[in-house]
Amino acid sequence: MSREWEQYVLEQLADVGRVRARRMFGGVGLYVEQTFFGLIAGAAGDLFLKVDEGNRGDFEAAGTGPFRPFADQAYAMSYWQVPPDVLEDSDELAAWARKAIAAARRQRATPKARPKATRNAARGAPPGATGGPSRRSSR
Repeated sequence: MSREWEQYVLEQLADVGRVRARRMFGGVGLYVEQTFFGLIAGAAGDLFLKVDEGNRGDFEAAGTGPFRPFADQAYAMSYWQVPPDVLEDSDELAAWARKAIAAARRQRATPKARPKATRNAARGAPPGATGGPSRRSSR
C-alpha cells in the first residue's frame, strides 16, 4: 500500500475530524483522539472500520465481510471492509466512520471480564491460585 493511497483515505475521512494514521503490522491504524476505529490493510490497501451491533447491518447489506489477518485461519476481527462506493463518497464515508468510532468507544466502555486464571497470571500468581492472601498458618 502506498503513502499516496493512505493520504487519499485520510482526505476522504477529513469530515470526521482529526484522523491520525499509525503504521502497524504491515498496515495502518486509524485513530480519532485515542480511539482506534479503522485500519487500512492488505496489498490493495482495503479500508476496514470497527463494527458492532450498532453498524453491522450496514456492512452486511453492502455485502462486505470482516478483516481476516491470517488468510489460512478462520479468525476474523471486528473490523469490516468498507465498500468501494462508500469510500469514494466522503460524506457517506464520514457517516460510516462516525458509527465505527461510536462502536469502538462502546467497546472501550464495556469492561471485559477475564477468566480467573488470566487474572492470576497477570499478577504473577501460579495457575490455580485463588488470588487471595495465603491462609497457611505460621508455626
